[in-house]
Amino acid sequence: MARITVEDCLKLIGSENRFALIHLAIARLKQHRQGMPFLVEGKNKEVVMTLREIAAGKVTPENLKSLEEAVRAEEEAARVAAAKSGTDDEPVEGASAVTEPAAEKVVSPSGSDA
Repeated sequence: MARITVEDCLKLIGSENRFALIHLAIARLKQHRQGMPFLVEGKNKEVVMTLREIAAGKVTPENLKSLEEAVRAEEEAARVAAAKSGTDDEPVEGASAVTEPAAEKVVSPSGSDA
């Protein structure tokens, strides 16, 4: 992929204010760290991927909030579908069952069992 420049991003968000770009990128990074997927393909670090989203026009100050709401709506729909199909009660893979602790044998200082 071609290099992403700050100038490319500034042209697309319609502002020559670098502070506005930084604010947008930080807000989007926070969304990624909360589990939101990237909107562009690539194998770069999250900051570069966020700038790629902005340069591609997929993330703007106007649609930033709606992206989060759309993902949350999809997650809720998936949760409702899982609850309807009954898969919500299945154990989590890798989780162990909770067991009662074994009775401990108490030994008195004289060496005999209590």
